[in-house]
Amino acid sequence: MTGSATPRGAGGHRLRRRHRHAGRITYAVLTLFAAGSLFPLVWTAIAASRNTTRLAQTPPPFWFGSNLLRNLRIAWTDANMGTALFNTVLVAGTVAAGTVLFSTLAGFAFAKLRFRFKNLLLLLVIGTMTVPPQLGVVPLYMLIAELSWTDRLQAVVLPTLVSAFGVFFMRQYLLQALPTELVEAARVDGASSWRVVWHVVLPAARPAMAVLGMLTFVMAWNDFFWPIIALTQNGNPTVQVALTGLGRGYIPDQSVIMAGALLGTLPLLLAFVIFGKHIVGGIMTGAVKG
Repeated sequence: MTGSATPRGAGGHRLRRRHRHAGRITYAVLTLFAAGSLFPLVWTAIAASRNTTRLAQTPPPFWFGSNLLRNLRIAWTDANMGTALFNTVLVAGTVAAGTVLFSTLAGFAFAKLRFRFKNLLLLLVIGTMTVPPQLGVVPLYMLIAELSWTDRLQAVVLPTLVSAFGVFFMRQYLLQALPTELVEAARVDGASSWRVVWHVVLPAARPAMAVLGMLTFVMAWNDFFWPIIALTQNGNPTVQVALTGLGRGYIPDQSVIMAGALLGTLPLLLAFVIFGKHIVGGIMTGAVKG
């Protein structure tokens, strides 16, 4: 019996190993998608290394020129990019941290706690996602003007510290990833609500928190509509607000605009290179638990 079981197990192991290898068609499709995803970034770098005259010619350039450093230097100076990058990192980091924290707390409450009107409140939270953000611009601007927050970073940070999507996302994740018995066991052991959150909820929600933090950071970094209303290019600009200064003039220099866009994109790429392993790991862990 033992002798026959071993070859069968070895054969099953070889079969599973054989199925792990992708074929040529899979690699070709993945290569095609990767090339399509990288093309806009590569084209931005190529356009930033040329001049406006060459970009206007047909066919357009498909290789790098010699003006990249010059255009980057002009974009950095004209767009006040140093201040803009610092402000954007501060705004996006604060918004991401606040959204992750408050959404996790609210998601835990909606997923595992019992209180009156819970379903009604959850419906109201979800319902806010159907309201276009443009409808709240006028009253929101009147509020920050009353508080004297115009052209200040808190005018961009505070209205976006909590998102309905984040609350719903964390609630759905904690419904599956956090057993109710684990919360009840912590209560029986005498743990307070904050201790339950710190020692039970946050460790269980860590993969979803990483995903939500990444998504929120990217959205806050690329946000343009509200920052362009609340901030100015010469005061406390974010990257997207600062880039609007490069498009002014009778004949905007397209190569300099592309250089500014490249400067605004590189920090996101650097963050993904550094934290991409943890982000993908969090996504995969959440998928397995879900």
